[in-house]
Amino acid sequence: MVRQQHDEPHAFDALRLGGAAYILYLAWQAVRPGGWSPFQMRDLPDDSPRKLFMMGLLTNLLNPKIAVIHLLLLPQFISPERGNIMGQSLALTATQIGISVTVNALITIAAGSIAMFLANRPTWLVVQRWLMGTVLAGLAVRMAADARR
Repeated sequence: MVRQQHDEPHAFDALRLGGAAYILYLAWQAVRPGGWSPFQMRDLPDDSPRKLFMMGLLTNLLNPKIAVIHLLLLPQFISPERGNIMGQSLALTATQIGISVTVNALITIAAGSIAMFLANRPTWLVVQRWLMGTVLAGLAVRMAADARR
């Protein structure tokens, strides 16, 4: 007798529903009275440049995405026929770092500009909070209702 597999794993359901509940919580935090926005300006303690650099360095060194890029993606573009493999690896790594620094700098500048725009326009801050809350709530409902394929 062949056993049919109709049961979804309970761990997947628990993770999916837990994730949906957390996203719904974030949506509520955005739209509730006195809610917050990720673009809202707030005072933070001053950190030394050394501490900020070390935080960024550790974040990047512990990022598994970087390991995947260097172990799986970049070797496809290295050709032993072209000579120095180490040189090719360093050139690809330098290119990847240059692109990452540029993109991260642009994201930082854009986020700062959006924060300044919203800080001077409280109505837009409320609109942004409600828009973000609505999108998050929609994602949470979809995640909770979406069955595993």
